[in-house]
Amino acid sequence: MNESFMKEKPVLPLILSMSLPMVLSMLVNSLYNIVDSFFVAQISEDAMTALSLVYPVQNLINAVGIGFGIGINAVIAFYSGAGNRKRADVAATQGFVLAGVHSVVLTIGCIAVMPAFLKMFTSSERVVDLGLRYSYIAFAFTVMVVLGITFEKVFQAVGRMKVTMMSMMCGCVANIILDPVLIFGLGPFPEMGIEGAALATGIGQTLTFVIYLVIYFARSISVHIRKEQLRPDREMVLKLYSIGIPATLNLALPSVLISSLNAILAAYSEVYILVLGIYYKLQTFLYLPANGFVQGMRPLVGYNYGAGEHERVSQIYRIVLCMSGVIMAVGTVICLAVPEPIMSLFTHTPETIHAGETALRVISAGFIVSAVSVTSSGALEGLGKGAPSLIISLCRYIVVIIPAAFVLSRILGAPGVWAAFPVAEAVTAVIAYIVYKKS
Repeated sequence: MNESFMKEKPVLPLILSMSLPMVLSMLVNSLYNIVDSFFVAQISEDAMTALSLVYPVQNLINAVGIGFGIGINAVIAFYSGAGNRKRADVAATQGFVLAGVHSVVLTIGCIAVMPAFLKMFTSSERVVDLGLRYSYIAFAFTVMVVLGITFEKVFQAVGRMKVTMMSMMCGCVANIILDPVLIFGLGPFPEMGIEGAALATGIGQTLTFVIYLVIYFARSISVHIRKEQLRPDREMVLKLYSIGIPATLNLALPSVLISSLNAILAAYSEVYILVLGIYYKLQTFLYLPANGFVQGMRPLVGYNYGAGEHERVSQIYRIVLCMSGVIMAVGTVICLAVPEPIMSLFTHTPETIHAGETALRVISAGFIVSAVSVTSSGALEGLGKGAPSLIISLCRYIVVIIPAAFVLSRILGAPGVWAAFPVAEAVTAVIAYIVYKKS
């Protein structure tokens, strides 16, 4: 398949054709996250708290898979745009090998640290037990998760967005169907509780990987994994990691942020930890669709940058920024208009609902301006400029928000943590725009 359409097709139709399949699949993925949390919340509030505490480690696994996948995606897109098919194949081949190594290390490491990690944030033996029962099963599927993500980024790099949409949607729909069946024991299936939620997630992720594998062998794409290119290529490995490591850190930083905010909120009440966990599930409904546009943008800016079409790169950036802003504006309206019904989906405790209502209204003040940071960071990754992208994420997730949350919580109590979100988004948006323009 010839990817020259990436530099020949008019920009707006091109972005829509590349991004809309990803936006659709991301909407389904975000719906899965919410449905999954809804069913877990029906088990007990302790189960939902356990899921909230496990989330940062799950996010770390996804961060490594997606971050290194972004490196593979950017390198393949660049060499494809430059017309160098052989080097694109080398990037794909060595990317898969390294991703496999990462997945094995993550499986062993994450399972090993979970007991100590959970006990850092709760004294409840019940919550720790539920967290361990969930995480041991969920993390057993890490190899499937990481290799599935790697396939996703390879298909995206050559413009096959419909394949990634179909594969991801099939996995998410399987998750949604299996959640109530395995959690509550419908039909011939035993009632598994929180372990059922983990197993449903793992089966859905495995299905996504299998679909990618079948399509790769059944329908040829322009980039191939070749046995003769398995031998490590020092230059290629360095290039993959030079983009993949900053991208991984970008995506892993939310795990550091959530754990840090959990530590601050634990001084007040576990109710606030639960609220933070619910918020991070809900915000996927906004940021995942926005990320769909960013994912559609990455191979386009990489290909056009490699082909020397710099004006098209600027046009692509501006259009995606506007699209992301529209999505975040819709999210702001929803959170301001109906925060109480939203929180009621995950808890029936009046105290938690009230705290969550306040959190959604305060945090949503930073949604629209965050489009600048999200779009700028994604564009820089697509251009292969991992370090500037990392600077943006460090400001957004560590440098500004954690000190702001600590200081404001001392002044306003736990709600001060919510106030830190819009403060951090506003400051980071200014920094992101400057960094993007200079890069």
